[in-house]
Amino acid sequence: MPKIRRNEVRLDAPKGLRTSMLPGRNRESSDRFGRFTEWVARKMGTPGFLFGLSAFCLVWIAYNTWGPDEFRFDSAALGFTALTLILSLQASYAAPLILLAQNRQDDRDRVQIEQDRQRSERNLNDTEYLAREVVALRLAMKDMASKDFIRQELRSLLEELERDKDDVQR
Repeated sequence: MPKIRRNEVRLDAPKGLRTSMLPGRNRESSDRFGRFTEWVARKMGTPGFLFGLSAFCLVWIAYNTWGPDEFRFDSAALGFTALTLILSLQASYAAPLILLAQNRQDDRDRVQIEQDRQRSERNLNDTEYLAREVVALRLAMKDMASKDFIRQELRSLLEELERDKDDVQR
């Protein structure tokens, strides 16, 4: 990975990406929380996560319904209050984490779109330049003598020389 200089503008990373904070130390981004949010967002939409959460809830409900009375910690009579609180807490953290991950992806997409636009503009300029060059070459080729033209000129010169030779011999 290339070294990142202090105050260097990076187009391959979202704005505000923190780079080296201590002088003399070259640390890549300390945006661990952002990477963590992306990891959470990627994992929460997987079948494994949904299966695991469903299994957790089923085990919780089964244990607190049919488990030994003295070891139950969440009453079915009260509607599994602790389970409800845990799931609410999980949902209240999941939404902002997913939004943070989406914001980071939007920033990366914005940078990529800008780079694509610049690349397209360069390609268009290069294509226009090459088209002008091809037209200039075609125009230059029109001014050049073709093989047929040279042959015709040589034949006419040869005929003229033969006429002159015949005139001299008479």
